[in-house]
Amino acid sequence: KGDWNGTGGHTNYSTKSMRVPGGMKPIEDAIERLSKCHAEHISQYGYGNEERLTGAHETCDINTFRSGTADRGASIRIPLPVQLKGYGYLEDRRPSANVDPYNVARLLIKNTILPPQ
Repeated sequence: KGDWNGTGGHTNYSTKSMRVPGGMKPIEDAIERLSKCHAEHISQYGYGNEERLTGAHETCDINTFRSGTADRGASIRIPLPVQLKGYGYLEDRRPSANVDPYNVARLLIKNTILPPQ
């Protein structure tokens, strides 16, 4: 405990449509969908994450969803080179270092590719 940023299990994520010219639209669509299920992701993104996601030290507050380009304090970050190129990937900065990576993959696929339930 203390005044530190902890260790995250930041996850780079893309689908085929995100990695080709015009891919910013699918990236933006995925971010919009992720914004609607933030609590579901946080509940499965690792033990003790509330101590890391405080809104300080390049993190977003655990109860807030925010995205942005080159914003290391966002929940979901679009790297500047991706924004400039117009396609690529997004970075989910919410998972903690002790997260089960299969849960991260499952949730990202469920909430960005599969039809909403």
